[in-house]
Amino acid sequence: MMAKDSVKLDVLRGLVTAFTNELVATGHTPQEFLADDAALAVITRTAKQRKDAIAQYETAGRKDLADEDRAQLAILEQFLPTMMSEEEVTAAVTRIKGEKAITDVSQKGLLMKEAMNELKGKADGQVVKKVVDSLFT
Repeated sequence: MMAKDSVKLDVLRGLVTAFTNELVATGHTPQEFLADDAALAVITRTAKQRKDAIAQYETAGRKDLADEDRAQLAILEQFLPTMMSEEEVTAAVTRIKGEKAITDVSQKGLLMKEAMNELKGKADGQVVKKVVDSLFT
């Protein structure tokens, strides 16, 4: 507030509201504290919403709104762990594919499930999907 950074203030206020909503949704009182993993899930969900909004704004030709959400996303990403690179995801998915002996395209869903279970919180789901798709083309 004292720095007059309205974007950061809006993001932090939104997160506090999202944390409170998550507590109420899980049957707790707003005065309780949210566990670290639940807080991380809320921040991740909020960042994903910003990414989706940016894509929609760009499709609609609203660069001003997309830039605003990009600034908010940059602040949210400060609270998230660093995501794995595409190369790291490729190595992990290839290893999982070998361990599970997945060779057929019909088992692509199984590979995706196993990869997401192992890489949850470490890699972006869209990157994992892209890598899984590339292994079967």
